[in-house]
Amino acid sequence: MSRERLDDIGKLVLRVLVAGLMLFHGLDKLRHGPGHVAMDLAEHGLPQALAHGVYLGEVVAPLFVLAGLWTRVFALVYAGNIAFATLLVHGGDFVRLSHTGGWGAELWAFYIVAPVVVALLGPGRMALRHSPFPWD
Repeated sequence: MSRERLDDIGKLVLRVLVAGLMLFHGLDKLRHGPGHVAMDLAEHGLPQALAHGVYLGEVVAPLFVLAGLWTRVFALVYAGNIAFATLLVHGGDFVRLSHTGGWGAELWAFYIVAPVVVALLGPGRMALRHSPFPWD
């Protein structure tokens, strides 16, 4: 198997992992609504209407990343959404260790950095959209 083929398979696996894991969160929001997100926003003095943005970051963006449609743009939307939510709710985890001795924010770091890596690498050839546009 060629190196380029392996690169494309690796990009596909990364897209499936990153998008698939976030879609579980998005499906939960579709089933139960963004009520707890609205409460978190209100606790920080932010408008509760921002809670509806969770659908963009946890449903729409991961679906586009998964399909390989405007992958770079939607991967950055995903990363921004999760960074905002994480800092809002779990900001203290970034400055402490977990009870097992690991960094308290290691999971959040994965959810923020992995879509940035997808944005940097692009979708590969196993995507629904191929364009010379640099954000595909």
